[in-house]
Amino acid sequence: MVMEHGLVNDNGRLEPTLKGELYTSSDIFKLEKGHIFSKSWSLVAFEYEIAEPGQYITTRVEGENILITRGKDHILRGFLNVCRHRGAKLCSQASGKAGVIRCPYHSWSYSLDGDLVGVPNTSHCREELVHNESYGLTSVHIEVWHGMVWVNLSDNPISVEYQLDAQIFDRFGELYTFARYEIQNLKSAHREEYEVEANWKLIVENFQECYHCSSIHPELTATLPEFRSGVGTQNSVGGGAKFGNELEGFSISGKGSRPMLKGLLPEDDRTYFGITVLPLVFINLTPDHVIIHRIIPISAEKSKVICEWLFDPEEMAKPDFDPKDAVELFHRVNLQDFEACEWCQENMSSKSYKEGGILVPIEQHVSHFYNYVLEAIGMKVE
Repeated sequence: MVMEHGLVNDNGRLEPTLKGELYTSSDIFKLEKGHIFSKSWSLVAFEYEIAEPGQYITTRVEGENILITRGKDHILRGFLNVCRHRGAKLCSQASGKAGVIRCPYHSWSYSLDGDLVGVPNTSHCREELVHNESYGLTSVHIEVWHGMVWVNLSDNPISVEYQLDAQIFDRFGELYTFARYEIQNLKSAHREEYEVEANWKLIVENFQECYHCSSIHPELTATLPEFRSGVGTQNSVGGGAKFGNELEGFSISGKGSRPMLKGLLPEDDRTYFGITVLPLVFINLTPDHVIIHRIIPISAEKSKVICEWLFDPEEMAKPDFDPKDAVELFHRVNLQDFEACEWCQENMSSKSYKEGGILVPIEQHVSHFYNYVLEAIGMKVE
């Protein structure tokens, strides 16, 4: 039957993990691509990166080249980055600004709202092509949620609010705590990309539990001493962790000179919250900055993780602004976590792990994630 799930299990009963093949099988990965990644909202950018008319960004989501533009009418739109003539990629740069989108191959051109507006040397059929909806760019669903741009490749996706707000509500029991960090008003001051030789699910389950924190995270547990107990902020609804008494900020040195983010309340001071937004995003809230991870599954046994540190632009504009102290703390946590995931990945195909492992009570909330995956791909655990 499907796994049961909950918070810490007080009766001490052990629960199973996923079986080893779910971390190594290309067939399972194909099911996840079709039933999870392609149907979920994927974080691809921040709205400030495409704030002005004519600005665009490109990205890839589940094998598709994506083009996101800000039209002259200020509306944000998403398209497949594919010329309708012969299939060439329209925009190769990661970002740019243009009045029209022109194909580099045969110079077919498209307006920022996706209409075909120019086809050279086709006087005999130009009227049949130009502004014909059949030859405009293929739209994809995009939404902006708390200043983040999300893409969904399914034909009729559930609303971004339904999918994402529901997870925030489950995490906090309300939506206000998350909203007051005002991520839509922040900008990225630093970005790191990590190549991880591990299945995406190992990365997610690692982030959700803190049973490992005292073993591999000396800097993090020095900052958040209660993590030494193995209980993290995601073990309970609304849970947050307080900084050590002698520390000023969430940084490698423990120093903190920046004011709290503008929307926060006094009770938010010296507090950290970790949030998993399934399937592929982690959000970390601290008093003066927000850290966002997005996982890009590459294969059954390889992932890419993009991590960005967001700050108040007014603080970033100050001549003495330096994010390195804050960045270094979670950069070390990332390296430690990803190495641990790789330790596990190497043995997911071992006969010792064919039937999987176990979750002890302090980490059994992770089984909720297991159920999410299994239900999405139509599998059950015996």
